[in-house]
Amino acid sequence: MVSCYRKAFFPSQENSTSSSIQSAVDKNLKIKSILSSFGSAVYGNDKFFKPRWTPEYAIADPEYSLPAKWTYLYDHSPLAKTLEKYIDYNKLKPNRRHSNIRLIMTAVNVLTAQPLTFDSYKQQITPKHILATCGYPLYGFPWVEAEKGVLAWDGGLLSNTPLREVIDASPVNDKQVFLVENYPKKIEKLPENLPEVYHRARDIMFSDKTELNISLSKVISMYLRYIEEMYQFIEEFVDKDKVDKQRFEKIRSKYKKYKEERGAEIKKIWYITRDEPFPFIYENADFSPEAVKNSINDGELKTNQILGTMSRVT
Repeated sequence: MVSCYRKAFFPSQENSTSSSIQSAVDKNLKIKSILSSFGSAVYGNDKFFKPRWTPEYAIADPEYSLPAKWTYLYDHSPLAKTLEKYIDYNKLKPNRRHSNIRLIMTAVNVLTAQPLTFDSYKQQITPKHILATCGYPLYGFPWVEAEKGVLAWDGGLLSNTPLREVIDASPVNDKQVFLVENYPKKIEKLPENLPEVYHRARDIMFSDKTELNISLSKVISMYLRYIEEMYQFIEEFVDKDKVDKQRFEKIRSKYKKYKEERGAEIKKIWYITRDEPFPFIYENADFSPEAVKNSINDGELKTNQILGTMSRVT
């Protein structure tokens, strides 16, 4: 009888203990993340951004004592020095068209709300271009003069997934697209309080919205294949002597132009989605070594899983 009791009781006790331990671990991680985020919000991050209210800006910033006129809270120019350690800008020169490296970034013109695209095949990418593409105003970052007279904010204000710009930049080559989702589209349960509501709203605002681009690309590819089949049929069965050759060649040249401009086909979209152990609206400001390493490890693990899946499929 005691033996039966143990069989019935111990598994549930073990599950309860394991659940309690996991809950304690999650709570500890959440507390660390919150402290790290608020530390960044108050003191900044020397490798990324600094608050305007720190004493070092008292002389350099003419509006230091006029916070009512501030249009941003944080100076993210320190990021430029950090990037110099990791980016070889010579490899992003526009004359390196045969290079496998091509960087395409998006921003938005503050004055006109028009999208901006910075393409290393067409222009020299500089730190200013990168700073402009991450100058998100609702996080307190400033607009940046990416080029003369072009004042830009983060392109996420229009679209956080610039797939359209990639297709426009390379319209002929078929593509396998790897799409990194920093802001998950799907969650398991509804928000339980206002901070979680704001967090979820932010995720939806920044989540991938490329379904329409993908659908249009597939439709265009289908139409182009259909037109190609019609040409093959005409070439094979229609008496060419009875066809207006000039008109036929004019139509063919139009088709060739359309195919060059929109001939690429998206073969597959591979989604690499970041996990969220708990909803926290200020998680983007958690620059603790533990959070950064966990994000890197999570991204590498999921990418390797997808590459493994691709190798098995092919």
